[in-house]
Amino acid sequence: MPATDPLRATTKSHSAQEDERDQRYFHALAARDSRFDGVFFTGVTTTGIYCRPVCPAKTPRASSCHFFSTAAAAEAAGFRPCLRCRPELAPYAIQQNLAHAVWQKIADGALNEGNLETLAAQVGLSSRQLRRVVLQEFGVTPVTLAQTQRLLFAKRLLQETSLSMTDIAYASGFGSVRRFNALFADAYQLTPGSLRRISAQTSDSIQLRLAYRPPFAWDALISYLAGRAMPGLEAILHDKGQASYVRSVTLDGRQGWIKISHLPERQQLALHIAPELTPVLMPLMARVRQQFDLEANPAVIQSILQASAMLNPQIQRTPGLRVPGAFDGFELAIRAVLGQQVSVAGATTVSGRLVQRFGEAFQTPFANVTHHFPTPAVIAALPLDQLAGIGVPGARAATLQHLARFTLEGGLQRHPGASVEEAVAQLKTVKGIGEWTAQYIAMRALRYPNAFPAGDLGLQKAAAQLSTPTMTRLTEKQLLTEAQAWAPWRSYAAVLLWQSLSVHSSVAHLP
Repeated sequence: MPATDPLRATTKSHSAQEDERDQRYFHALAARDSRFDGVFFTGVTTTGIYCRPVCPAKTPRASSCHFFSTAAAAEAAGFRPCLRCRPELAPYAIQQNLAHAVWQKIADGALNEGNLETLAAQVGLSSRQLRRVVLQEFGVTPVTLAQTQRLLFAKRLLQETSLSMTDIAYASGFGSVRRFNALFADAYQLTPGSLRRISAQTSDSIQLRLAYRPPFAWDALISYLAGRAMPGLEAILHDKGQASYVRSVTLDGRQGWIKISHLPERQQLALHIAPELTPVLMPLMARVRQQFDLEANPAVIQSILQASAMLNPQIQRTPGLRVPGAFDGFELAIRAVLGQQVSVAGATTVSGRLVQRFGEAFQTPFANVTHHFPTPAVIAALPLDQLAGIGVPGARAATLQHLARFTLEGGLQRHPGASVEEAVAQLKTVKGIGEWTAQYIAMRALRYPNAFPAGDLGLQKAAAQLSTPTMTRLTEKQLLTEAQAWAPWRSYAAVLLWQSLSVHSSVAHLP
């Protein structure tokens, strides 16, 4: 049984900070405060179990509690995951630093196929530096982080699906069923079969759940996605007053479809996945989390933005507003180029032509989802006049091909540690992509929370309406000056401003 928190510092000054943190975390635990879900985990020495702050179990005594920033740190200290609150369901606690960027890559399966040296090269570090960065931040090694994520993901599949043990082992990143069984038993003192909750599959899809920190402005997010859904690729379905997002999926050579709906009473999203996508479940779920911005912490974001007299009224109207992301960065980047200087409806029409003329036909259970998005290789190889035939100027068709080649060279991958300014500068090396498009791609596809397309006419108009009604719009310079106070959450400020616009707005290129 663990006696001490391995993350606790040895210096007296750091100990005082840790004690203050522990007191704050215990109050959050006693209140079952969902704002802290995923921010910390509580190891209880009397039971040997670690829990989420929202666990419905009786609150333990403070003297029995040890607090950890990750599930991996709790397990490294000898605690086992709670079977009631299920730590594997907790949303991630993402911070804007290199260590957390590396952690997210590991959590999303970066070490399932590759090795530590490959990951280190991707982030611009040596493997020794990578180990040191992760160990200093989380108290465990990258390999320990990866193993914990594999085990927790396997635990989720055991409890939520009827997949075979073989499918679960490989989907979770284990090299063999034997290794999976041995590591599971060693870590949890349980056999995988003892956690089975579903004995027979009753649906033609795999069904999983993804948690978020409330509030979550689902209606606003789904409305935003609905207006920009590319015909043939994705759609919004309505059933008994409930809206769901559906789309086709191509991922790591696997093809299928997904459906996402909201479970507000559980503070979760329900994810239905075609069985053909079983081998890529871990990276697929990572993409869904990014698209629906599930790692956002509304309380932290609001604490900065509500100080703005311009933004606070909109925060009160739509609490929990997310930055709509992208399931695939290349799709979003192409959609952004197609949206240059045209209306949302116009860009949606043209992107639908692109999908249906050059994408691969694919059968799904949804009548409006019929194709996969064309790959970068397909678009790069098309004759220019054929690409322009979807209804775009020749120069814009050329930009689409430049962007496709840029993507094939790895240009659309976000590099941990790279600033938004560096990412925008790299995007602007693509001929035909300017500041507005680059900021928009950085915001939605690369998930930079401080990206801000200040050149957008819609943002300029919304800011003027909310701050200086006598003005038609702010200049780009004026808007950037206002936005300085919104850092590091300017992307959320942008969504709030767009949300504030009247549905009758005549803005030409609202993204």
